[in-house]
Amino acid sequence: MKKVIYSILGIGGFVWMISNGNAQAVQQNPSVGEKVTVCKVKSPTFVRNKFANDKTTTASTKVADLQHMVEIPGGTFVMGTDEYPDAQPKHTVTVKAFLMDEHEVTNAEFEKFVKATGYKTVAERPLNPVDYPGVPIENLVPGSAVFTPPTENVGLDNHLQWWKYVAGANWKHPKGPKSTIKGHENEPVVQVCYEDAVAYAKWAGKRLPTEAEWEFAARGGRANSRYYWGNVLKPNNKWIANIFQGNFPAGNTVEDGYKEVSPVKTFPKNPYQLYDMDGNVWEWCSDLYRPDYYRNSPKLNPKGPSTSYDPEEPNVVKHVQRGGSFLCSDQYCVRYVAGSRGKGETSSASNNLGFRCVKDKN
Repeated sequence: MKKVIYSILGIGGFVWMISNGNAQAVQQNPSVGEKVTVCKVKSPTFVRNKFANDKTTTASTKVADLQHMVEIPGGTFVMGTDEYPDAQPKHTVTVKAFLMDEHEVTNAEFEKFVKATGYKTVAERPLNPVDYPGVPIENLVPGSAVFTPPTENVGLDNHLQWWKYVAGANWKHPKGPKSTIKGHENEPVVQVCYEDAVAYAKWAGKRLPTEAEWEFAARGGRANSRYYWGNVLKPNNKWIANIFQGNFPAGNTVEDGYKEVSPVKTFPKNPYQLYDMDGNVWEWCSDLYRPDYYRNSPKLNPKGPSTSYDPEEPNVVKHVQRGGSFLCSDQYCVRYVAGSRGKGETSSASNNLGFRCVKDKN
């Protein structure tokens, strides 16, 4: 039987095997005690990549809606951070001016795209029986990764205690078939992989941001601050980003008012008039991921390496993610630190991963 590879990036991986309709996980090469770098689980690598070139019904690209985009001025900044090896060395980068969505793409916006095009996200597409010999077809149910916290505090060395593969989880049902986006139209769309985000961006007449554009916009003109909003995690004793408070993963005290995703524009905007550049949901960037890319990154408008490489999973293609999510805290996944990076396999999706778009300034 073929194996379907998942991983919680930054601390080894998991092998998931579908047998009689059940997903069984086995941890591989754990690095106990190592700080988590990405708070999410990958989607099935073998299965999903076989559907990467599926043809979906698409409508003509619409005229880009600039109403909720803001202009980000060009400029020069110091990119990266000394706190994480894959974000070193800090280096000077210049980006040209561009337009950026003021908030993450919402469920309502993504629904308009789906209705106009008939697009099916990767998490909705059928699994290929060829990859699962001997498994009844009726048991091959598409799904995705869902954060499912335990009922009591646990150690941080076994990620299966809070991540589960849920059949039927997708953008319309972020936590599984019994969940819905009805009443949550103004929240970020989640359970979208890189391919899904690119498809939306193309239809919208936009594109995904480069990693350099994303960080420049997130810094908002602030130089050398520890966080994108400043140097204090909780300025004026007030949470200004949707992140995890309490003991991860079971003891969320919800001090910021949100246990999981929050509606866009809930928390304060940055100096460039952008919302949720920290926390809420991770955001896809257009760059392929390499931990050593910053050593040779161009100084002007870098677009990422030509190939992907992660020594933890050398044969898996990954793209950069930025900003952290509602699962990041000072105990786990501290990737709201300014300049820090995330990474995800191109076909991966989860209920803490979304995106926003940019557009070149004419």
